[in-house]
Amino acid sequence: MDTLILGIESSCDETAAGVVKNGREVLSNVINTQIDFHKKYGGVVPEIASRKHIENIDSVIDEALENAGVTLADIDAVAVTYGPGLVGALLVGVSEAKAIAYASDKPLIPVHHIRGHISANFISHKELEPPFVCLVASGGHSHIVEVCSYTDFKVLGRTRDDAAGEAFDKIARVLGLGYPGGPLIDKLAKEGNPTAVEFPRVKMDKDSLDFSFSGVKTAVINFLHKADQKGETVNKADIAASFQNAVTDALCEHTIEGALRTGHKTVAIAGGVAANSQLRKKMTDMCAKHGISVVYPPSVLCTDNAVMIACSGYYSYREGEFAGLDLNAVPNLPLT
Repeated sequence: MDTLILGIESSCDETAAGVVKNGREVLSNVINTQIDFHKKYGGVVPEIASRKHIENIDSVIDEALENAGVTLADIDAVAVTYGPGLVGALLVGVSEAKAIAYASDKPLIPVHHIRGHISANFISHKELEPPFVCLVASGGHSHIVEVCSYTDFKVLGRTRDDAAGEAFDKIARVLGLGYPGGPLIDKLAKEGNPTAVEFPRVKMDKDSLDFSFSGVKTAVINFLHKADQKGETVNKADIAASFQNAVTDALCEHTIEGALRTGHKTVAIAGGVAANSQLRKKMTDMCAKHGISVVYPPSVLCTDNAVMIACSGYYSYREGEFAGLDLNAVPNLPLT
């Protein structure tokens, strides 16, 4: 018998809802983005994000149900992101999900945002099954995760300071490119020389797979400041390409080392930074040298969406992992 999960996502600046059948088949995927509202500030303003979620969430869910050709009566459970993320934004989605679950007498499934990102790969690669290693890189997260099963995860490495996507946004702002920075850096870098400037790749102790991106971010800023003080003109494309090269080197090398240590022959990437063209190519090329295959979602499933939440929720549904109506938002929710 088919299982239909309604997913709700509101952890940052996308209000999203979607319906997924049996964990893998997308019936609808509706995303209302707030990028235009936050561009002028150079980043997400939490208060604005929360207000926009309140304005949009009812219509987004209605559209998702209509596009899927179903009603709430057809839905088996409601899955919602409850952390990590912006607490005000999360509360909008959690409150909505609890109201729907109560009113329709459906189970409520709490979903970790990072588990959702990982699950985007199950939707785009229906043959994919655990175990494997997944790099989750976005504006708020940089994790290397061993996916032991659909509901069992082990963190192999994580950032100790800035997330990779956060560093992309900061450098894009310094270069005067705008927001969001990831796609803009990726586009400009194609015109530059990735070896023009040797920016640092931080390596922790030999046994650690953790990341640190504050150093490379500071190095780029200092390079630009010194050039400005000397009245020198810099090639922004070269800076973008060299910065991107340093970040993707670290992401790929640490992830592949995680796969080699665990013995898994598949690497997945997920999160907004997974849409970066150099990261995809570099990860594929480097993994091929070790006989490791690489999978990643289409760009629309790399950024925040609700079908990844519904997919993750489906596997929690199978395990009976439900929440009560006292579910609350947890902005700093750990993965394990």
